[in-house]
Amino acid sequence: MNTFSKEERLCSRKLLDLLFKTGSSFLLYPFRVSYLYVPVAHQVPVQVVVNVAKKRYKRAVDRNLVKRRSREAYRLQKENQLYALLPESKQLLLLSVQFVGKKIYEFSFFEKKMAAAFIKLHALLEAEQTKKANGDN
Repeated sequence: MNTFSKEERLCSRKLLDLLFKTGSSFLLYPFRVSYLYVPVAHQVPVQVVVNVAKKRYKRAVDRNLVKRRSREAYRLQKENQLYALLPESKQLLLLSVQFVGKKIYEFSFFEKKMAAAFIKLHALLEAEQTKKANGDN
């Protein structure tokens, strides 16, 4: 299932505001990843948005190239690297991948860094879940 359908894109202004106001984030150069679980009915386990700052890349051609490479790296690795690591839950994971790099890298670099970001995200989500489980007891 290596597709990137409309249901997987985070478009809701309400959910985006919630993600950036209350979500957690980490930096794994060249990406800043923000994430948040929300109790919303969903068809897919994760909704994602990819951002590239206009301040850093003035030309739309450059921004679009970076976004295409980021989305493609996400699309190819989400099934094995992200979905397989996520716990079975009734919540939707909101994910924002912001490119903060200073130059445009080759696609292989994007793939390696996206995989590393998924591994770090998994570790942080597990740490939050164990903290919640220990805090509730």
